[in-house]
Amino acid sequence: MNSNAAAKSFRELRVYQAARDAALSVFIVTKTFPREERYALIDQVRRSSRAVKAMIAEAWARRRYKAAFVNKIDEALGEANETQSWLDDALDNEYLSKEDFQELDDRYQAIGGMLSRMIDRADDFCKHTPATDYRAIAREDEESSFTDH
Repeated sequence: MNSNAAAKSFRELRVYQAARDAALSVFIVTKTFPREERYALIDQVRRSSRAVKAMIAEAWARRRYKAAFVNKIDEALGEANETQSWLDDALDNEYLSKEDFQELDDRYQAIGGMLSRMIDRADDFCKHTPATDYRAIAREDEESSFTDH
């Protein structure tokens, strides 16, 4: 089983961490874009970059059902590609240097690769069958917050 499958929270997933860091970089770099792009390019690229990590978090919550998990990871992949498309526009309009563009594009390419592998290995993340009663599964290293322990 890969190390991501052993994660206890979406925040422990390398892909989530990479997407979060990349979204912050997008936010920072878009601060230098012209004001007239505020409601067009800036909002769009920020939204799509943030949506990548949000979809990963949502997929984590839906991993009980493989199809739902795969769907959300696929949506995250779509948002990563959309972010790359907006970055193309920023490069074309000379709002980004070629170096900044390449660095961000490489990061989103790597995130896309991780997301694709998650889809291919969804069974590693969705280890229980859809009929599993999750309430009956004892959580390791956790005590119930409803007991007097």
